[in-house]
Amino acid sequence: MSPTNSFSSYGSVTKTFHWLTALLIFTALPVGWIANDLAHAIYDPSIATTEDDIIRAARLFSLHKTVGVTIFFVALARILWAATQSKPGLLNADNKPEAFAAETVHWMLYSSLVLVPLTGWVHHAASEGFAPILWPFGQNLPFIPKSAHISEVASGLHWLFIWTLAGSLVLHIAGALKHHVVDKDSTLRRMLPGQSDAPEPPEQNHSPAPAAAALAVWGAVLVGGWYIGVFADHSAAGTDTAELTEVQSDWQVQEGTLSISITQMGSPVTGRFADWTAAIAFEDPTEPGLAGSVDVTIAITSLSLGTVTEQAMGTDFFDSAQFPMALFKADIYKTDTGYEARGPLTIRDKSVDVVLPFELDIQDNTATMSGELQLNRLDFDVGKSMPVEDSLAFAITVSVDLTAKRGE
Repeated sequence: MSPTNSFSSYGSVTKTFHWLTALLIFTALPVGWIANDLAHAIYDPSIATTEDDIIRAARLFSLHKTVGVTIFFVALARILWAATQSKPGLLNADNKPEAFAAETVHWMLYSSLVLVPLTGWVHHAASEGFAPILWPFGQNLPFIPKSAHISEVASGLHWLFIWTLAGSLVLHIAGALKHHVVDKDSTLRRMLPGQSDAPEPPEQNHSPAPAAAALAVWGAVLVGGWYIGVFADHSAAGTDTAELTEVQSDWQVQEGTLSISITQMGSPVTGRFADWTAAIAFEDPTEPGLAGSVDVTIAITSLSLGTVTEQAMGTDFFDSAQFPMALFKADIYKTDTGYEARGPLTIRDKSVDVVLPFELDIQDNTATMSGELQLNRLDFDVGKSMPVEDSLAFAITVSVDLTAKRGE
């Protein structure tokens, strides 16, 4: 069998691309469906889940993403190969409506094979979360920042495009079966392995109209996505957050970032608390010793932790419904090497004495501070159902950076 196409038949390379693509698609779709169902069960507080369930979901998502990226590159290679080949003629070219529909569906399939994995990849790259792509080339994409809104839009488009791909596949398979069972022609047989006995197709001209029709379908898909809110920014409205009131403080925080970093399935996930307050009393002593105090209140529900935000709010983790606030009441000390905040940190119903070392720079009446400490999640009963580090590491890194101005 020739590796190249002719006007009457497909070559071995095209057939290999076709059946490899089919195998990958019918692997990715059910794996993604099962993983998504597991994820919904994990996030539902009424359904008991174990660490094994989380590990299973992460592995399935990783497999789904890896197969999806493979589909993307196979599709690009297939399109490039097709661009260099003769296009076998339609055996039913004399049936104009049917030929038009067949070519339109082919355009939809080719574009879906690129857009579905690409939007999934963008969603992955823009997200902070677990389930990495199983390859050594990194998890990010050029020009795609970590952004909850970009991740959300890409996820919505991925969902829309999957259904578009599924519809195109159904039409494509139905057409092939119609040719084989009803018309009893060689349309399906000439794509099967081996040499086919396909007859010479009738003379025909390929119009740009099917491509234009496919483009119109994509336009309708995007309009439908806009109508159901795929492009809206819901990233800041996912939780019911009680805003903290401003506190009286000798030093008023002008700007700052309070973040945490966890390790899930071996991958770092960084999140930030959007709502927190700090009442600071501080006078820099000339010698090491007590320098002041700080009283920090953190709204747990203001945490954004990538794809695992909802899970983090659950009863086995922060249990934000019952414990909506975290507190840190500490004395500030000047040491021989820098500064430390020492005192109890309360998360859930557990209080643990911690030490936060930090760097401090004061210029006139403006102070810039940066510090970091390591916590063990089990000290606060966070993730008690995960007593080992197979899916979630014990260590949690807390980082704070702020600029404060001395009050008048």
